[in-house]
Amino acid sequence: MIYNLSEHPGVTPAEPLGAFRACVMADEAIATTLCAIEDSERYVEAALRVTAARGIPLTAAAIRHAIAPDPLNIARFLPKPPDGAVWPPRHWLPIDVSIEGDRAMIDWTYFGAEPLTDPFFEGAIRRAVARPFNRMFRYRMTLDDFIADAPRHESLPPAGLIFHMSRCGSTLVAQMLASLPRNIVISEAAPVDTMVQLCRTAPHLPAQSHIALLRAVVAAYGRQRSDDEQHLFLKLDCWHALALPLFRQVFPDTPWIFLYRDPVEVLVSHVRQRGAQMVPAITPPQLYGIDDFDGVPNEDYCARVLGIICDAAATHLGDGAGLAVNYRELPRALHKRILPHFGVDYSAADYDTMTKAARQDAKAPHFEFAEDRAGKQRDARPSLRAAADAHLAAVYRRLEALNSD
Repeated sequence: MIYNLSEHPGVTPAEPLGAFRACVMADEAIATTLCAIEDSERYVEAALRVTAARGIPLTAAAIRHAIAPDPLNIARFLPKPPDGAVWPPRHWLPIDVSIEGDRAMIDWTYFGAEPLTDPFFEGAIRRAVARPFNRMFRYRMTLDDFIADAPRHESLPPAGLIFHMSRCGSTLVAQMLASLPRNIVISEAAPVDTMVQLCRTAPHLPAQSHIALLRAVVAAYGRQRSDDEQHLFLKLDCWHALALPLFRQVFPDTPWIFLYRDPVEVLVSHVRQRGAQMVPAITPPQLYGIDDFDGVPNEDYCARVLGIICDAAATHLGDGAGLAVNYRELPRALHKRILPHFGVDYSAADYDTMTKAARQDAKAPHFEFAEDRAGKQRDARPSLRAAADAHLAAVYRRLEALNSD
């Protein structure tokens, strides 16, 4: 997929599908029109009009085959050679990083100018890849080329980083910010996590490579896909508090917050429904420096994980760029403390929009928010409270003290 057909000798009318792909990659207007079509047959008709106008002998059957549904998104994991060595246009975003042999590859998908309003970036990916256009088009490049081409592209620097304990209001803050079209909010994007984890899984990489990887992927998300966009915010995975030294190296001037909550309430939430960070098969205990895991991810294990995350944040909160925010302060703290800390300001109408967003359930925006603190305290059994006291009471007091500073 090279933007100028004349520079791609491998794509000729004898290869109509390749010619069509190259044609679309060279014309952002065509891509925008095609990506907006959700019905497969309407997409086939529109694609045939494009190919007919350009003399590309592509058949309806070939298009239907190319856009065949992939409900499990298996295409993300299939071997595929790079499509190019340069970043695609600004309306494409990275969605996945994979390892093929001795090479790392990064996949992009077309998002257009549509705001990212899903509670998590994975939701936006699922909707994007379900469209006929993105079933037909996928842009892949090597990680080395991804890093090398990054300096050519203008991008918004992050206005704020959102770290959190988990189950403590970070999604609420992200959703309030995302309710304004001027904000780009990237919420727990897997490619960001992959770049962070490479520091652990590929320790042979020099520190400068770690910095370049994280800076490049954030820059890819910070490109303005619409003229309204002015600020970039990153909501990170809870375990990324352990990578605060890396984030501070990459973004030394970016303010950050750490959201936390009464440990008992957080533990009850994880007992009801375990997060990925509490499932050792998904998130290895070694990530947290836990080397004596006995194979039982019980309340005590969950409390240890949360304590390690909170301790990492508390250690760095004294650097002047960090701000501790308790869940009980939300949503009011967004206006009163968080946005001033991030150095951004909005109109009264914007604040009203964000306040309305806070009335919805952050993880299920179609439902109204329901306060659950009393219920969680009621459901906390003695063993859970004992685990919270053993592993979280002291660091919670530290966070409260840092919050009041």
